[in-house]
Order: sequence, then structure tokens, then C-alpha cells
Amino acid sequence: MQRAVTSKQQRLAVPCLLLLLTLCSLLSISTGPLSIDPLQALGSLLDTLTPANLSTLAPHERLIIENVRLPRTLLAMATGALLAMCGAVMQGLFRNPLADPGIIGVSSGAALGAAVCLVLLPAAPTFAVPVSAFVFGLGTTVLIYRLASHNGSTSVPLLLLAGVAIAALAGAGIGLLNYIASDTALRDLSLWQMGAIAGATWPYTLLSLAAALGLFVLFRRDARSLDALLLGESEARHLGIDTQGLKRRLVILCALGVGIAVAATGIIGFIGLVVPHLVRMVSGAAHHKLLVQSALAGALLLALADILARSLIAPAEMPVGLVTALLGAPFFVFLLIKQRHKLG
Repeated sequence: MQRAVTSKQQRLAVPCLLLLLTLCSLLSISTGPLSIDPLQALGSLLDTLTPANLSTLAPHERLIIENVRLPRTLLAMATGALLAMCGAVMQGLFRNPLADPGIIGVSSGAALGAAVCLVLLPAAPTFAVPVSAFVFGLGTTVLIYRLASHNGSTSVPLLLLAGVAIAALAGAGIGLLNYIASDTALRDLSLWQMGAIAGATWPYTLLSLAAALGLFVLFRRDARSLDALLLGESEARHLGIDTQGLKRRLVILCALGVGIAVAATGIIGFIGLVVPHLVRMVSGAAHHKLLVQSALAGALLLALADILARSLIAPAEMPVGLVTALLGAPFFVFLLIKQRHKLG
């Protein structure tokens, strides 16, 4: 009986997530200082795609939806999907359900890149901050990967240790820059490190959407290899899998995905850790299901967090990274309590 229920839950997971994501997107484009009826907002979106006149919104309300709230909603969903998928892949690669995308150094490197730009180049144009964050994030990942590689082989434990060491070094660099930063630069850096989607623009949104779709396709191609890797590297090699090529490819793809997400929104924690873990508890460890459901659940969770960020202290707005931390920390406590009961 329990097996039948579990199978039914797995079949309903994707349709339910798609429905919730659709409802959440309507709520997102309707929420803000200017409240808009969700059905009218939907009609406005349909009007832009078809000649039908379904909405009676004023022109300024249409502009708000099309140029502010729609790119913001889509960016939140794309970023959530990117972080969740990369988290699922990292957890499979490290064979640890508590692994995080930041383990390969992208987040710490990106934070250092943003700090360098904000503190040392205050006159730089606005787009220089995400560009600097992206370049530093990828550079940090390359450095960590080279430190963990020897004689053509990459050690996962060494990759983890190198990530911790480089993250600590990047943290020291950020601390030094905080010490010498002006008040304005210090505030900008603090806000960037807490994550924000308020500055969403169509170029960043389209780039993030393209990255999410592209990585989803590429990750799905390696789903069976990741399943085999869960058995151990030697077992995966016996099954004919090029484990070295697989690790190299997945680390690079995750670095690209997380780098684009961090460059567009700043550092948003817990999505890449919590979402794949929750999905795995419901649907199991098979990556062809895990990746699909993690992408949808990550998009849903970050979109909901963004709605809460706009609503909790309205008309002011919280950084969305604080909201995800408030949601993720209790989940960690729940895991600790559950694990303690298992051990005791």
C-alpha cells in the first residue's frame, strides 16, 4: 500500500509543481506597492501575445508588469532553478545529500569579485559588478579544480578541501576590502551579499533563462552517469563511465550556472542545498526525476521568497537572501533533530 502511494506521489509531483509555479507567477506579477488584480495581470500578459483585449489595466500598470514585475518573476524562477539543479548535481557528485553548489568556490569567488569592483572601482558602470563577480567566480572554480587534480585524476575530497581553503582566503580578502571601504561601498557590498532580485532587467533575465534551459538539457544527459556514481567511482568505471570526464564536465557546468545566477542576483543561500534534499526525500535519488523536480521546486521556492521579501515589511523590501536563510535554517534544525533520533 505504501509503495502505491509513493508511486502516485511521484507521478503527481511534476504536475503539482507546474500548477503551483503558475499560480505563484501570477501572484508575483500582482504583488508590489501597486496592487494589481491577478486575472487582470494575466489578461495583460495575454494581450501582449495575442490581439485579444482581455485586460482593462491602465498603460502605466501594463508598463509595470512588462518592464518590472515580469522580468523580476522570471529571473527569480530561473535563478532558483539554476541553483537547485546545480545543488542536485553537486550532491550527486560528492555523494553527500548536504553538499552545496558553493562548495566549488563560485559563490566565494563571486563575492570577492563584487567586493573588488564596488570598493576599488566605485566609478565603474553598473554592469561591471556582475561581470566582475562572474569572472572571479569562474576563476576561483578553475583554481580549486587545478588544486584538486593530480596526474590527470581529480579527487573529490581534495576538491572539497580546496574549496574550503579558497573560500576562507576569499573571505579574508572581502574582510580586508570591507575594512577600507567607504560607507556607500560597504552598504552596496552588504546588500549584494544578501542577494536581491529587485534590479532585474531583461538582459539578465534572458541570460539566466537560457542558462537554466541549457544546463537542464546537459545535466539530464548525465543523469544515468550520476546514478552510477552514487555506487562509487570504481563501480561507475566498471560500468564504462569516464568518471574523470564526468567530474570535470559537471564542475565546469555547475560553475557556469552558479556564476550566472550569482552575477545576476548576488549570493542567495540554501536553495541549492534545501531543494534537492527535499525532492530526494519525496522522489528518491534517481537523477532523471531529481533534476526536473529540483528545477521546478527551486523556481517555486525562490519566487515565493521574493514575494515574501516584497510583502513582509512593505512598502520597504527585504533582501531575498535573508528570506531564503530564514526558510533554510529551520530545515537544517529539522535535519539535525531527525538525524539525532536515527542515531539514538
